[in-house]
Amino acid sequence: MVSFKGSETFTLDQKGRVKFPAKMLKSVPTEANDTFVVTRGLDKCVFAYPMNVWDDKYTTMFEALNQFDSNHRKFLRWMLEWSEEMILDTQQRISIPKELLEYAGIVGKVRVIGMMDHIEFWSPEQYEQYRSASTETYEEIVEKVMTTPTN
Repeated sequence: MVSFKGSETFTLDQKGRVKFPAKMLKSVPTEANDTFVVTRGLDKCVFAYPMNVWDDKYTTMFEALNQFDSNHRKFLRWMLEWSEEMILDTQQRISIPKELLEYAGIVGKVRVIGMMDHIEFWSPEQYEQYRSASTETYEEIVEKVMTTPTN
């Protein structure tokens, strides 16, 4: 089971590569062969899924969508047009395509966040804006998400 967690901030090099956090490397499944699908994320970040997770979980979900439904078709186009396979290099760096860096506003520094089955890449400034835009406290969100309604 893949379980990425934690966060670190790194410097993006001139070629759009970022160091993969050492503490997250141990969670990369051997079945992924150091290959990730990097794609447009939500909330102005970039997602990176280990190849085996993408194939086993998400490709199956995508194949179940009805391409004759306009919303399904639009979602598939938007998701897949941004998706690229990237392999960790020998220095444990992953490349992020230029278009995705621009989408996420990533320049210079990159905030890397573990999100269970994938990694998120953020502009540190964009991430702080995202966090500060919430009108709810951490405790309020935890209560909404983690409590079970009583029947």
